[in-house]
Order: sequence, then C-alpha cells, then structure tokens
Amino acid sequence: MNCGGIFDVETKSVKISQLEKEMSSRNFWDDQDRARKISENLSSLKEDINTATNITQYIEELEAYLDILQEEKDTELEAEAEKKLTKTKKYFNKLETQFILSGPYDKKNALLEIHPGAGGTESNDWAEMLLRMYARWAENQDFQVELMDKQPGDIAGISSATLEIKGKYAYGYLKSEIGVHRLVRISPFDSNKRRHTSFASVFVYPEVDDTIEVDVNENDLRIDTFRASGAGGQHVNKVSSAVRITHIPTGIVAQCQSERSQLHNKENAMKVLKSRLYQMYKEKQDKERQKIENEKKSIEWGNQIRSYVFQPYSMVKDHRTDEQTGNVQAVMDGNIDQFIDAFLKNRSLK
Repeated sequence: MNCGGIFDVETKSVKISQLEKEMSSRNFWDDQDRARKISENLSSLKEDINTATNITQYIEELEAYLDILQEEKDTELEAEAEKKLTKTKKYFNKLETQFILSGPYDKKNALLEIHPGAGGTESNDWAEMLLRMYARWAENQDFQVELMDKQPGDIAGISSATLEIKGKYAYGYLKSEIGVHRLVRISPFDSNKRRHTSFASVFVYPEVDDTIEVDVNENDLRIDTFRASGAGGQHVNKVSSAVRITHIPTGIVAQCQSERSQLHNKENAMKVLKSRLYQMYKEKQDKERQKIENEKKSIEWGNQIRSYVFQPYSMVKDHRTDEQTGNVQAVMDGNIDQFIDAFLKNRSLK
C-alpha cells in the first residue's frame, strides 16, 4: 500500500525542501513571528511524511507475515504476526484520534487542575488518587509531567493540585476529562467500613507559550510568598519560597511551590496565570472555548462524567459514551485511553 495518495508525500517533500531553503537564509529570524510559523509548518510536514512512512511499513510487514503463513503453518510466526497486528491497530487508533483533534488548541501542552468536592477527607483522598492517575497516564504517553502546585488536605489527600503536562496533543486528549469524577468505595477512613461516594472535579487549560502575548500589567498583580507545605526539611521551615500571584482586576490566582527557588516558582506561577488569563480572554471571543468553559459543573451528584466503582463491584463507566471496563486498577494506573478515544470519536460524529 502506498500512502502517498493520503498524505500527498511527493508534494509535501517538495514543500519541505522549499521551507528548509528559506530557513537557511541569513535574515530568516529577523521576523520572529513569520519564522515561527514557517518552523511549525516544516515540523508538521515532516511529521506527516513520517506518519506515511510508518503506515506503509506496518502494512508491508503484515502482508509479508500473511504471505508466509499462507504457504506454511508456523505457530511462532502466527504469535509474532498477532503482536504486530495489535501494535498496528493501536497505532492506527491513535492516528485516527489525532485526525479528530483539529481544534486551535489541541496540539498544545495542558494545565490540568483537580479540586475535591464536598466530603472532607474522603474527597481529598479521591482528588489525590486522580492526580496519580493522570500523572501515570501522561508518563505512559511519554509526556513530560511537572507538579506545579499541590495543596494538602487537612488529614489526607489534597485540597487542590495543578499538573503541567507537556506533549503534542496533550490538551486535545485531556479536554475530554473536564468534568466531575465520582468514586464509590468502602472508605479506608471509616472504622465501620461503610460505603462512601466522593466527588472531585477536573479542568484542563491549553498552556500559553511564549509566542502568544498576554498583556499583564505589573500594577494589577499582588505577589505573596509563603512557606511551601509538605516534605522539605529545614528549607520548608525557614524559607518562604512558594509564590502566589493574584491578578487583581479578575481575581484569578495562580501559585507554585514545586521549586526550591522563589524565582523559579514565580516564573511558573506567572505561566499558569497567563494561561488562565488567556483562557478568559479567548472565551469572550471564541464560542468553542465558551462551550468548554460551560462544561464546568458543580462538584456533586448528577453532574459526574464518569463513575469509578470499587465496591460492591468493580467498574469504571463514562456516562457520556457508555464506555466501561471492569479493570478498575488498570484505570487508576493511568490506562484511560479507551475513555478518551470513545469521547473524542463520539463527539466528532455529532
């Protein structure tokens, strides 16, 4: 199979040569904005070429296996062909999902926030379980993960957390996770071993990079420093390295305590603040962004997008698509692709 017809490899190869020639000119970087757009275009074209090459290679290898197996029965070769077929299906499934992700922010990095609902320790613990799940998922995707902020609960778990997840399509994938997540289990904090229901909300923002300008007036900011919470020894006890930045006109607050340096925490908090401000500004102009914002629901019964049931049976079910699995532990270890894919494909059909 030749994928040239799908990706127009020949035309794109010519375009790549033209762009590379243009980038080699002495004055290429004089116009930063234009240079950035050309660089991004070149990167996208090269990725398309690589995708076409991979598809062709996968199909040719499978055809070779079939040719051999038609001539002779080889159980070892059959097992190898099954593995190759499974890998090919997974690759095509991922590719299909990425074709769906064509929104203006889908390729960007993501900032993921988690907040527990009412319920005290139970919900705080559930929020921390979700934090671990998303960190595991991101690592499985070979994305970079950084804990920007984590506020501990009074007894256990967290009262809030923000993850920065860096990788192509990070926001596109994770936007499907926006909403309320419900947990049903026998509480480890209940001496009577009663079943409890807990809620936590997840919201995801596209990360603002340096090429997008957000006008932030220094006079509109209140910057507070405080001691980082959690482990840290003498540094935590003596140095106020954590930073909280409040944008006074909007009331938006961003904070970071992940670094030992106050300067680095301030830089990271500003990154989060700019992302939130950019989100707010774009929502006033962009109906699609408004739809995303409207998906934020109160953190309570009836608004959940997904339920995670540990007892009396094991099941994770997405209420938007009816996608479900009985392997709760795998989901909590970050295997949530089936839910993300089902949501995105279901949404693309509407």
